[in-house]
Amino acid sequence: MSDIVADTWRRYLLQLQLHPLRTKAITAGVLAGCSDTIAQKISGIKRLQFRRLLLIMLYGFAYGGPFGHFLHKLMDTIFKGKKGNKTVAQKVLLEQLTSSPWNNMFFMMYYGLVVEGRPWGLVKSKVRKDYPTIQLTAWKFWPIVGWINYQYMPLQFRVLFHSFVASCWAIFLNLKARSITAKRD
Repeated sequence: MSDIVADTWRRYLLQLQLHPLRTKAITAGVLAGCSDTIAQKISGIKRLQFRRLLLIMLYGFAYGGPFGHFLHKLMDTIFKGKKGNKTVAQKVLLEQLTSSPWNNMFFMMYYGLVVEGRPWGLVKSKVRKDYPTIQLTAWKFWPIVGWINYQYMPLQFRVLFHSFVASCWAIFLNLKARSITAKRD
């Protein structure tokens, strides 16, 4: 069994080296799908909603993985050659003030408009009502993740680490969105 795992990991690393964007996009899509499956099961859905699952995977594949790929490349360019705790803190702060608010708002809009198929007016009012709480919660959680990511992860693994943690965060967001939808239905 360990030979299979080691061989699979070697193949993954090779794909990450040869096709980094594609590999990160696929990884983010698969992890997003896993998180949605878990969120559906936790929320008590009896039959897995495959349309929703595929749309969440699409989000990870088309947005999450590529966004993370280019974000981390940009951060490496902005802070090129700089190391140390001060630089890590600056990276975390920059990420939390820019991409964190954008990603949470974008996910909420995508989820409401595309996944749930809600009209813009409902999605807009839900974002207006729930976004501040979600973003404040994100600012309690994601800086720790960002610190670990920038301090300890090599550039090639940052999106993988971030995508894995984001799949856990997405379970929180999915359950939050689902509970709000259930209350309105």
